[in-house]
Amino acid sequence: MAFLDVVGVEKSYGSNQVVKTFSLSVESGEFVSFLGPSGCGKTTVLRMIAGFEEPSAGKIVIGGKDVTQLKPNQRNVGMVFQAYALFPNMTVAQNIGFGLKIAGMPKADADRRVAEMLDMIKLPQMADRYPYQLSGGQQQRIALARAIAPKPKLLLLDEPLSALDAKVRVSLREEIRSIQKKLDITTIFVTHDQEEALSISDRIAVMYGGIAEQVGTPFEIYNRPATKFVANFVGTLNVLEGTVTDATSGTVRVNTQELALKSKLNGSKSGDTLSLALRPEAISLAKQPGHDASLSGEIAEVHFLGSVIRVRVGIGGNMVSLDTFNNSTTPPPVVGQKADISFSSGDMLVLH
Repeated sequence: MAFLDVVGVEKSYGSNQVVKTFSLSVESGEFVSFLGPSGCGKTTVLRMIAGFEEPSAGKIVIGGKDVTQLKPNQRNVGMVFQAYALFPNMTVAQNIGFGLKIAGMPKADADRRVAEMLDMIKLPQMADRYPYQLSGGQQQRIALARAIAPKPKLLLLDEPLSALDAKVRVSLREEIRSIQKKLDITTIFVTHDQEEALSISDRIAVMYGGIAEQVGTPFEIYNRPATKFVANFVGTLNVLEGTVTDATSGTVRVNTQELALKSKLNGSKSGDTLSLALRPEAISLAKQPGHDASLSGEIAEVHFLGSVIRVRVGIGGNMVSLDTFNNSTTPPPVVGQKADISFSSGDMLVLH
């Protein structure tokens, strides 16, 4: 049995159904991210797991125990919010030790635990400072330490990095992942930032419209998106329109050129129009070893970006973007010149 089981939960506010039959199993020590745009239901699911919202249907099981009807303080769950929610009238040490004090831990034991937490987040010198004396990144580290000080079974993080600048976000997300691995604590991380989710997660649940469109590893989510939404939301994507010419052999015509696909056409028939997707990094200008498919077009745009040259190739009514490395001995392509792009047919996805 998984450590956390979210079984068919739903959440409605009056006639507005925010979460529609969401299910997920999370193993002990796993780091799972809920990824999706604003309003997709990811924070609502997190709050139901924490106990701040009651499901309209379904159940939540933590460590083999049905906690659906339990209050937040009865679930042994730690939560870190987007707003740091530190007590402004308490020192850093008092903030971290707040949960321990409420739990009735002896002062000497609580002081030792607070010291451990300060060392773990690399802020031992900040114990006597107040929140207003700290940077945003430091405040979020304190909020994290406060959440894990009582040794919760489950750690929930609700977009904890969204208020920070880009550089601090990168360093802090790596620190969160490092601490999570060290403590081996089961963690759910909510974010709308695909790079965050891809870089630190064991698995990702991509959410849209109150459902999980796809659950998988970062590799699976990026390389084998299950739906058109996932394909477009995660990473950069080229989408081409093609017409099925032979469904049995998987042959599709793009503009006037035919391609033999390795992807399943899932019941399509000759004459059907399909959306075909290619990641920019899967495409090369000219033929490359291992590339068994190609399309001819014309260079439409060239952007010199230093180490990388970004090229857009027009293929009939389709526009394909790709990046090629700058080579000081080879001039970049010229707008208007004919060009062939090549790729592996196995990298072309059929979007449904």
